[in-house]
Amino acid sequence: MSGDRKPGGPAGPELPEDAGTPAPAPEAMPAVDTRLIVREEGLRGYVGEFKRKMRSGELGSLPVIVAVIIIWTVFGSLDSTFLSAQNLSDLSQQIVGTGMIAVGIVFVLLLGEIDLSVGSVSGLCAAIFAVLNVNNGMNEWLALLVALGGGAAVGLIQGFFFAKVGVPAFVVTLAGNLFWNGLMLQVLGATGTVNIPSESIVSKLYSTIFHSPATAYITAAVGVGLFLLASLQDARRRQAARVPFRPIAEIVLRTVVIAAIAFATAYILNQYQGLPLALLIFLILLVLLDFVLRRTRYGRQIFAVGGNIEGARRAGISVPFVRMSVFTIAGTMAAVGGIFLAGQIQSASQTSGGGNLLMNVIAAAVIGGTSLFGGRGSVWSALLGALVIGSIQSGMNIMGVSNAVQFMITGSVLLAAVVVDSLSRRSQKAAGRA
Repeated sequence: MSGDRKPGGPAGPELPEDAGTPAPAPEAMPAVDTRLIVREEGLRGYVGEFKRKMRSGELGSLPVIVAVIIIWTVFGSLDSTFLSAQNLSDLSQQIVGTGMIAVGIVFVLLLGEIDLSVGSVSGLCAAIFAVLNVNNGMNEWLALLVALGGGAAVGLIQGFFFAKVGVPAFVVTLAGNLFWNGLMLQVLGATGTVNIPSESIVSKLYSTIFHSPATAYITAAVGVGLFLLASLQDARRRQAARVPFRPIAEIVLRTVVIAAIAFATAYILNQYQGLPLALLIFLILLVLLDFVLRRTRYGRQIFAVGGNIEGARRAGISVPFVRMSVFTIAGTMAAVGGIFLAGQIQSASQTSGGGNLLMNVIAAAVIGGTSLFGGRGSVWSALLGALVIGSIQSGMNIMGVSNAVQFMITGSVLLAAVVVDSLSRRSQKAAGRA
């Protein structure tokens, strides 16, 4: 009887000496980013990715770009004056005031909130500047800083009641709309209107135009060059971190598209008078604020709070600070927009910040692609949305359409933008991407 056989059972096959050691676990396959696969497939991959995004509701800026093309095509076919260099140049100046205020609304909408006071705040800050500078003789630069500081203070106060006290933003800013409008009337006094001289800094900020054609082209070249350098730097940084990055061919293609738009804009502006200072300031602010939103920790915190407030809180983000700072930004941008609107009409009056201004700035932010539900949008939405609103109004004014019809059409466009946003979110949820 063999001593190495288990009793009560037949002898099994002889096992190798290392049979008792567990087999090494298979090496985990690294996760592959779908963007890498798309880029490896070339044009076919990008077309497939575009179709996937359309099916899942990731529309981006496509709807508003299509809207601009349709609007310009329709009005241009009805009256050639609409697409003239003069009208387009005037349009680029006219959208600046509304666009500036809409930028602040974009920040608030990214939180999933709303600010109904920006119209009154813009009028109040314009009145503060006019009264301090024109009526009381204060230095115009100091008066300008006081007016901008007033807008920031208003936003901070409203943000405090929202973030710290817990009053809904809708109620706080609705009350603010009434309060700041009343304060504006009090600041303006019995006369109700303060005319701003044409040589004032506020008037010059709006009316100054660089007539030299070289200025517009150099500005376009600098903008395109900065875009290219930033794209290359971002690609190198991502490559060093071993995360997906844009290949050189894609960066070059995007730069060519940006260059075509920039130099076409410069050419059109030069066909009339040149580059307006107001438009240049607007674009510089958009670039700076876009950098804040997309390239800084603070910007990521805004998107995090707007996307999932509880998740942001658990991640250690100070939600009250983000909320208060965002409303401060909105108040400041309302003041900047109010200053440019006052420079446009060279006065501050009891109607400043009133009328359909609030509707237009909210419509511009939403139509431009910023979601009303928070967590998705860009400061460039303010530019695109203001361009849509301004184009509609300019075209209808040329056609002699009444204000009543203009209000109805603008309201319909706003509703259509919200419907597109809602359907987009529904599609993304169905695709598991929301």
